[in-house]
Order: sequence, then C-alpha cells, then structure tokens
Amino acid sequence: MRDQFSIRFWGVRGSLATSGADFARVGGNTSCVEVRVGDERIILDAGTGLFPLGQTLRAPVRASFFVSHFHWDHIQGFPFFRPAYVPGNLFTLHGPQGLEATLRRQMQTPNFPVTLDAMRAHLEFRSMESGAEVRIGGARVRAVALNHPQGCFGYRISYAGKSLVYATDTEAFAAGEDDGTVELARGADVLIYDAQYTDDEYYGRSGPPREGWGHSTVSEACRIARVAGVRQLVLFHHDPTHDDDTVEALTEEARNLFPNVIAAREGLVVDLSQLAGADDAARWGDKPAEPFFDSLF
Repeated sequence: MRDQFSIRFWGVRGSLATSGADFARVGGNTSCVEVRVGDERIILDAGTGLFPLGQTLRAPVRASFFVSHFHWDHIQGFPFFRPAYVPGNLFTLHGPQGLEATLRRQMQTPNFPVTLDAMRAHLEFRSMESGAEVRIGGARVRAVALNHPQGCFGYRISYAGKSLVYATDTEAFAAGEDDGTVELARGADVLIYDAQYTDDEYYGRSGPPREGWGHSTVSEACRIARVAGVRQLVLFHHDPTHDDDTVEALTEEARNLFPNVIAAREGLVVDLSQLAGADDAARWGDKPAEPFFDSLF
C-alpha cells in the first residue's frame, strides 16, 4: 500500500523483560517497534520484542533497523531474529557508530553459541550522526542525540505528510534543560516517549532516586507532548516493576496533564495513514491537533 504508515508495538518494557499474569495485558518484552511506510518495513530497536516479530516474517524479507543505543534491553533480541539466518533476506542496520562491533561482541563466546557470521542474510551496517537524515523509500528518518548514559538516538520518521517520533531512554530535564526532544517532536502526529518512572520514583520519594539514570517520567512525557504540540502521546519503556494495573493507573493520571495519551502495549497498532492533515513540515508549531483515538485499535 503506497500511503501505508502504521506502527505496531512488539516490545514495550524497559531495562528488563518481565513475565507473569500481572504483566500479560501490557506485555513483558523489551523495546521493539515495527513501522510500515508504504512498501518499506522499519524496525525501531531490537529488544526481546524482535523475537515474536521475526516469527511472523517469511522470506523474502527486507527491512531497515534503526537502533537507538547499545544497552542490552535494546539489542538482546537480535541474536534470536530468525529471518537474519535465512539467505536472501536483506537488512540494513542504522545506529550509532560501533553498531556492528557491538552486535558481534554480543554473539561471542561465552555469551552466545553462534557468532554474527552464522547469520546468512545480507546485513549492511550504516553509522549515523546526530542531525543526519536518511531516506527509506519515500520516508525520511532523522536522528537526534538524546540525554542517556553512553548516548542514545531519538528518531523522527516523516512520510506522506505524517510524522512519528521515537524517543526512548532519555532524561529531558538534566540541568533544567530539554535534551533536544522538544524540537525533534515539534508538531509530530505520534510521540513514543520514555515514561519509565513516576515522579516519586524519580526524585527518591519512593525507593532510591533515579536522577541521572537517563530515563524520564510520565509527567515529563506529558510536558514534552504539550510543549512540542504533538497529536498523540504513547507512554513507552515501562518499568519492569510496573504491572498492568500500575501502567493503567499512570495512564489515567497522565490524561489530566495531556488528554491524548495512551500506554504502549504489545500488539497495539496505530495507523497514521488514516489521518487527514497538512504536510509534516508545515505543521511544526505549538498547537496540538485534534485527537484521533478512532485510529487506535
């Protein structure tokens, strides 16, 4: 479909995968988001959610990965990505410098029984810098450095007059300043944002303080969405201690701060191609657009 622009969530947890009945509705896999733009498939991060995504793909498969950073919860699904072992499949992997070396180390003895060279698909690695933009079919993907230990990229995908921003693993209020996320997210139709902690957790009123850990809060996610004028906020990178009821309660509280907010959960699909609107670049401003809950299913 030429104008297709849809998002599917395969892994929504941060730091550590979880399991059990208390986590079944939201899901327990770590970060992995599939984006379909026209005839192209873009995969954002390669956490454990990449495994179930790979189970649905049949050769021939072509996809472009955009890896935010190299912490384990964002790459540990790649060795289990079955399509990468199939000759004839083609994967282009974009990310910070050192991506190929990092994935190789992850699959070296004693960490994994086979090396990266066991993958028989064609793998092409491309390093990105902050501010760089690449074309994937008719889509534009721009990278911006975020505030996270050892670094992290946020990505903006623009296609057919719509825009998606993926900004996980970022701490936007270090030194009282934004980390570039507001400008990255300006006027976006959908913002997927790190909302790992509550304010009490972040500031140490509940457990140890998390300041400086490189993650954000639900309230900060809502502030970014308001200031940037985004259309829909998706809370992402849920803490592994936050069960389904906690995520649901935090989402309800968040709607007092930003009305158009939902929580990412495994299997959620957001279809941007059903939205009507002006060209992406023309809509960059501070005024949020109308909600589109009827496009979520």
